Amino acid sequence: MGIVVLTMKASVIEMFLVLLATGIHSNKDVTKKIKRPKFTVPQINCDVKAGKIINPEFVVKCPAGCQDPKYHVYGTDIYASYSSVCGAAIHSGVLDNSGGKILVRKVAGQSGYKGSYSNGVQSLSLPRWRESFIVSEGKPQKGVTYPSALTYSSSKSPAAKTDEATKAYQKPPVPETTAQPVTLTQVTGATATGAAHASLPKPSPSAGSTSSSLRPQPVGLRSGELDLWATSTYTSGQNSPRADPGIQSWDSPRAAFQKPAGAQVSPGFVPKEELSTQALEPLSQGDPNCKIDLAFVIDGSSSIGKRRFRIQKQFLADVAQALDIGPAGPLMGIVQYGDNPSAQFNLRTHMNSRDLRTAIEKITQRGGLSNAGRAISFVTKNFFSKANGNRGSAPNVAVVIVDGWPTDKVEEASRFARESGINIFFITIEGATENEKQYVVEPNFSHKAVCRTNGFYSLNVQSWFSLHKTVQALVKRVCDTDRLACSKTCLNSADIGFVIDGSSSVGTGNFRTVLQFVANLSKEFEISDIDTRIGAVQYTYEQRLEFGFDDYNTKSDILNAIKRVGYWSGGTSTGAAINYALEQLFKKSKPNKRKLMILITDGRSYDDVRIPAMVAHHKGVITYAIGVAWAAQDELEVIATHPAKDHSFFVDEFDNLYKFVPKVIQNICTEFNSQPRN
Repeated sequence: MGIVVLTMKASVIEMFLVLLATGIHSNKDVTKKIKRPKFTVPQINCDVKAGKIINPEFVVKCPAGCQDPKYHVYGTDIYASYSSVCGAAIHSGVLDNSGGKILVRKVAGQSGYKGSYSNGVQSLSLPRWRESFIVSEGKPQKGVTYPSALTYSSSKSPAAKTDEATKAYQKPPVPETTAQPVTLTQVTGATATGAAHASLPKPSPSAGSTSSSLRPQPVGLRSGELDLWATSTYTSGQNSPRADPGIQSWDSPRAAFQKPAGAQVSPGFVPKEELSTQALEPLSQGDPNCKIDLAFVIDGSSSIGKRRFRIQKQFLADVAQALDIGPAGPLMGIVQYGDNPSAQFNLRTHMNSRDLRTAIEKITQRGGLSNAGRAISFVTKNFFSKANGNRGSAPNVAVVIVDGWPTDKVEEASRFARESGINIFFITIEGATENEKQYVVEPNFSHKAVCRTNGFYSLNVQSWFSLHKTVQALVKRVCDTDRLACSKTCLNSADIGFVIDGSSSVGTGNFRTVLQFVANLSKEFEISDIDTRIGAVQYTYEQRLEFGFDDYNTKSDILNAIKRVGYWSGGTSTGAAINYALEQLFKKSKPNKRKLMILITDGRSYDDVRIPAMVAHHKGVITYAIGVAWAAQDELEVIATHPAKDHSFFVDEFDNLYKFVPKVIQNICTEFNSQPRN
């Protein structure tokens, strides 16, 4: 009998060891799986609103077809979280209607949102909202971990609701001692559209065994939100939206408080914590009289030292406060340079002065050399992009701060920046003394860098301790958009009038070729009501205004208008056509625009062209004369602005017109860039 007992014990021990080994092996497999998660981009539907997603920053994939007006969008550039995420992405230009990946980041609520029409989506205006978001291209940033699964403000993900409608959950038991009292504050005029009283089930008395029944907790919730998250999962079907969309319901995980077990909420009362989300101090939309896109290029080299670097940061904070940052006014980003440049944050990262000042305080010094030229090149190539918040309609300004002098050359990088339409300002602090000038890599570097050498774009500060005195002077200059000469480029600053020969000798087929040439030239320019504008006149013995400078202000509309021009046929009175263009087109040109006339003809004029050409030159109209086939070259040279070799062209056949598009554009830009810089 004793032998049998020993045998049984041995069997039990052997079985226990087998089970233990199996469990350990299983746990290792689980651990291995947990350590190697695969990031998958979660997909959302077109109707998903940003406010329903708890995650503060995430990458998602939008489906096709989200351009539909039923997916409402509120705001421009910065969107209220009540907006469709994918609809906002299309409105901002990050996506088109075919869908794709986007990066979404939550930002603070705004005091107002302005609607606009963009990219086929009409966004709506909204007085204020508790939370906002911005969208950019769906390229994950290095070092940032994005969720593979989104956490929603209700238990069901909008992307997968099909099977969950029939599932019933049991509320996990919660210990009685964890319930905390909540202070309720009455809001005058608040109403509830749902039941008169809402109550939560009482906690289960079996508080000692909670661990076995608790579900996995969602990623991203703070400790104060866990009970509310659990509650919202099981009671979300019982809640009704309130009349005021700015007041959150009980099942919102953003309300960072616990509702006590059995607590009742009567209509007209909301928790104090909820009320605080609405009573935010109104945020400014920015100063509309200073609508610029501004990059501060700051010196983070080792030579500056920690103390002076702090002074530089305080200067930036003071400028940010004085500018009144906001979506309707100036936007500001910062690039720091040492050996190499690095963007601290872009134009869209912080949309008000308060947030910007907080971010500036957190900037740490890079160290290294003072390679300002490399930093300017970085700004030109990378910073002023649409993805980084460049609005296109606002002048681009870069303020470069240099301690002493740069350790590389800035002239070439600055010239490229100017030709790209960036207004370069230089602030030189504690510049080189006479004895130190021998060490300066590039003498007179600030004059070689700026748009004009008249002192407007350069500030020389004798001491770091005097830097604060230049805040108002700098703000006044960067906001003086009429004097920001470098915002004007050869492609965005002209009123261009095409004067087109429609005489019988041209013929229908060749006339269509001429119109294609006009369209190809127009494509090269930045067209809008504040940039380059296009008009056209057709002439024979008579003249006809096809469209004026104010008729169309988008490139697509201009190209369509050119297509619709009909061939007229008749004689050739080029002199009368020049006079007509001066009266009907260029008389309505804006004072700050360059006036360019591009005349295309295939023969000698029946009338005199000399006096009309002189009048055009006298009125400041730069005339390019393009002759085809039987055109008289001597007449082209009379019509063209001096020097004629740069403003007149002869083409032997209509089919070769397209070859002259690059040459005409090159000459227009060469002439623009050769203007004096003082």
